[in-house]
Amino acid sequence: MITSQQIARLAGVSRATVSRVFNGSARVSAETKKHVYAASAALGYRPHILAQVASSERSHMIALILFGSKNALNLTHLTKTHCYFYLELLRFIESEVAREHYDLLLASRPDHTLHSEDDIATNSLPALQTRRVEGVIALTPCPDDLYIQALCHSTIPAVFIDTIFQGLHTTYVKSDYLDGVHQATDHLLALGHRRIACFISDTLTISGAECLLGYQQTMARAGLMVDPHLVLQPGWEARDAYRAAMKLLSERRDFTAIVAGSDMMALGILRALHEHHICVPEEMSLVGFDDIDQGENADPPLSTLHRDKQAISQEAVQRLMHLIHEEEPPTPLNLPTRLMVRASTCPAPNAH
Repeated sequence: MITSQQIARLAGVSRATVSRVFNGSARVSAETKKHVYAASAALGYRPHILAQVASSERSHMIALILFGSKNALNLTHLTKTHCYFYLELLRFIESEVAREHYDLLLASRPDHTLHSEDDIATNSLPALQTRRVEGVIALTPCPDDLYIQALCHSTIPAVFIDTIFQGLHTTYVKSDYLDGVHQATDHLLALGHRRIACFISDTLTISGAECLLGYQQTMARAGLMVDPHLVLQPGWEARDAYRAAMKLLSERRDFTAIVAGSDMMALGILRALHEHHICVPEEMSLVGFDDIDQGENADPPLSTLHRDKQAISQEAVQRLMHLIHEEEPPTPLNLPTRLMVRASTCPAPNAH
């Protein structure tokens, strides 16, 4: 059995320092913590940490990881428009977690304590363990985030929202973007639109990839060729969608409808259409995705795909409870979306 004395010797510190690190003391420098965590990982001491936590009283603490970030901080993303849907979602998550008599911990990971990629696994995960976190809910983390990859290979229960990770201690809940864009594109086709543009984000994300595939499949089923110049990938930010739309509209207007991968993107596109004096929906129909408050209150109100925030939150928390209590591993969930037809879509100008 690995002892604290062996860890102390390898890390070059005292046994008392090792004890303080594993007990979460604030009286230990980040550099010392790094050495102790690295030594414990090298000696295979992490299972002992987990056993220590498991043998103590439950903390009833769930860590919340938001969006993924190279600087490892959560709140830096909150001003970005692509996060707005998840801000609405957070209040439902908090309510569901409280109903289970758990508290939320915002798990920040300051990058000044991390000097290499290896530090992510040897520093951040034991930090969660010493805080006696029982599970993790992660919202749209980057698939290549090393911290998330380390979490997936750990024994800490985790549920991911809108990112696909599945394992012995992890599962996910996501929206059905593929069918959602099927519905949006079918709606426009039924209104007589044939030249339809598509604005999506990075196809390396599951949402971006499914949106693009849904658009392509629906156009193909209708016997229509996809014009690659009408498929744009500006990113999720409203301002980026606005700039891409301004550029596209200055170059061509041989299309009558647009499908956007999010409502915030659609709002950026709507601004560009207004500035080009294009009437919505009489001259251009527009469909968003998410059904956020701003979309319903836009001028005109956006047709969109509704995502059930309460269902997403309930299912994510319940799956995490199953993992925490070591019940049979839950299956991942792909929740349906529902088309909400409002005033931003109407028959194509040349439809008969």
